[in-house]
Amino acid sequence: MNKKFEKAVEIGRPPNIQKLFPNSKALIVSGKVIDRALTAKGKAMTIAANGRSHIIIRGVVAAAQRANAAIIIEIAKSEGGREAYCATNYWNIARRVDAACNELGITVPIAVHADHYGIKKDEDVEAARVEIPTLFEAGLTSIAIDASHLPDDKNLLANIELNPYIPKWAGLETEVGEIKGKEGLSTAEEALFLIQGLNAHDIFPDWIALNNGTTHGIEASGQGIQVELTSDIHKALEPYGVSGAQHGTSGNNSDRLREIASRTRTTKANVATALQMLSWGIEVNDYGNAELDADGNFRKIRGEGVTEELWAEMVAYAESKGWKSGNYKKLNLPFENKIMAQPKEIRERMARRVEDFVYNLLVNVFNAADTAPLAIDIILENGGYDLGPKATRMEDPDEWTREKIIAKGAGITKTDTGAGGDYDD
Repeated sequence: MNKKFEKAVEIGRPPNIQKLFPNSKALIVSGKVIDRALTAKGKAMTIAANGRSHIIIRGVVAAAQRANAAIIIEIAKSEGGREAYCATNYWNIARRVDAACNELGITVPIAVHADHYGIKKDEDVEAARVEIPTLFEAGLTSIAIDASHLPDDKNLLANIELNPYIPKWAGLETEVGEIKGKEGLSTAEEALFLIQGLNAHDIFPDWIALNNGTTHGIEASGQGIQVELTSDIHKALEPYGVSGAQHGTSGNNSDRLREIASRTRTTKANVATALQMLSWGIEVNDYGNAELDADGNFRKIRGEGVTEELWAEMVAYAESKGWKSGNYKKLNLPFENKIMAQPKEIRERMARRVEDFVYNLLVNVFNAADTAPLAIDIILENGGYDLGPKATRMEDPDEWTREKIIAKGAGITKTDTGAGGDYDD
């Protein structure tokens, strides 16, 4: 290990990571470090890989090492919260990442992110005051407060109310426009309202996620991510120093994702369902979508992913529950131990398939290669783990009181909110 890396491990790991893993050589860092590294490279974004399983985490960190890339590993509240359907959850994901990094000798910086920490009603804010501190006690180094299901004023107010429970050194993402495919697209007006209101309260998010024509899951999203819309909103937000977080990359081919990296201020790109399908041995196309046969069933590649016998058991289990393709994600929890009980060569081919896919994204699509040294240099130049905010307060707090926030929110022009659905992952 080189001296720069060793020094970064010594001073660059946040206090919770130092306490939990005092003897670790894994460079688990704040999400701020990852964002700054990708910004420093320019026209680049990195993967925020959804670590639904131990196998996926192993494949992703191995890919990051090959690409020499700084990355993020995350899990969403729906997947890894109190009603988790994945074996990886908010309270064990840091331990899983740390263990994999130490075992495999990983020397690239990695942030561990609580994605889509959903606030859907007023009562959720009270519960979050208790729960959010437990996430950081368990080793998370970044969080996305997602109150985008609420009206704009309540979204902003929820972000303000919960901010004291998030460490100042941690990565912070906020969201405007509930993710629901091509309908209900975000506007610059909505995004500015959220970011300006936060700015007035000395809250400076590292990322903002938009509803910019994306969707979650395995289905193609029609027109896909709106690059021009994203670019225009990012330009409007530029004085506030916030980067973009791109959700729902599935449904968009490599060329579209290259455009997002090169033409917008996006530094974080979430990839979820594709990694799950790859690990299982399902055929996945360039859009990140699983291929279906004429009967609407997944195409399992013989000799890839799980054994054919285990896949047959997984399919039978899903059928017994009435689960269609989009609900196969619920197989993660009941089958994690059966997957880990397969022979070593099977587990390794599962992880390798994830590794190869993620490596290609990092190097040939996202332009994230060789961002690990940039992240390490940023830590060393800063002298520690807390990079501070990218912006300063520009908005007048007196113009952003609770009463004025409610009044301003009522005047925002609304777009079509679109159809309902499950958009948390």
